[in-house]
Amino acid sequence: MRLVSFDLPSGARHIGAMLPGATRIADFSAANDAPWARDMLALIDAGADGLAAARACLAAPRVTHDLAAVKLLAPVPEPRQMRDFLCFEKHLRQARTQRHLFGITGYPTDPAKVDVPRVWYEEPVYYKCNRFAVVGSGHDVVCPSYCQMLDYELEFGIFLGKRGKNIARADAGQHIFGYCIFNDFSARDQQMREMQAQLGPTKGKDFDTANVMGPWLVTADEVPDPYALTMVARVNGVEWSRGTSGDMHHKFADILAHVSRDETVYPGEFFGSGTVGSGCGLELGRFLKMGDVVELEITGLGILTNRVVASAAAQQETQETLS
Repeated sequence: MRLVSFDLPSGARHIGAMLPGATRIADFSAANDAPWARDMLALIDAGADGLAAARACLAAPRVTHDLAAVKLLAPVPEPRQMRDFLCFEKHLRQARTQRHLFGITGYPTDPAKVDVPRVWYEEPVYYKCNRFAVVGSGHDVVCPSYCQMLDYELEFGIFLGKRGKNIARADAGQHIFGYCIFNDFSARDQQMREMQAQLGPTKGKDFDTANVMGPWLVTADEVPDPYALTMVARVNGVEWSRGTSGDMHHKFADILAHVSRDETVYPGEFFGSGTVGSGCGLELGRFLKMGDVVELEITGLGILTNRVVASAAAQQETQETLS
């Protein structure tokens, strides 16, 4: 199933699934007053029984909507927890050659000469994202007032469907509820500045609308091989990035085993893959402009689309300058 969260014109928030053709939605919440149909976290919490009930609703939909008539949200508008990893070596190497763009010198400009810390190969490193800064496909992404170098990041990730602790790699698949595209927008100039203090990222990643997910949450049974997905990014219709999920050094089983060591993980948590190689403007030496439309497309997961806009403060400053 391709599960969605959406707002009706009345403002009511519902969940459902895309019907074949991806132009209409089967509305679970309007057709069913069971607890699992209340919101996406409730459906995830309901486990196998909830999925079975949802599939029955999708097979015989009682209430449907045109996709264009509703406001699509992130599939899980407020995840229980968010972690984003750094699983693609090519991205790590190429990103670290570009520090000269920020006036930071003394680093190699050849990716092959970048010194990758040994710990990166030994365990999947990550940071925790702002789970309250999540939006969906079609939403404007507001460039923070302190940013001059806004960047996209071509990623995908998993939502957990089962609680666990000390999860074995062989059992990790049982904990994956589904997959979706993730665009981790980044204020690169702020990120490079703050991380010289060897902590973070903080405000380089934490601003409203920074975390974009969608367009829907594809259940795990619909993704037979998550490491055979073509990943593409376009800006204003022009391809900037192309990669493959097969280049992940640490797979989701490695990630789950690592995070759950002596720590309980819960249904509704999101784990991001990190940026695929060549999957952001930083690696290409170019950044986004106001009005740019960014599309991320991943095999079987859909197309995630957002427009970049200036913050209210920046718009006011521009108006005052022009006047």
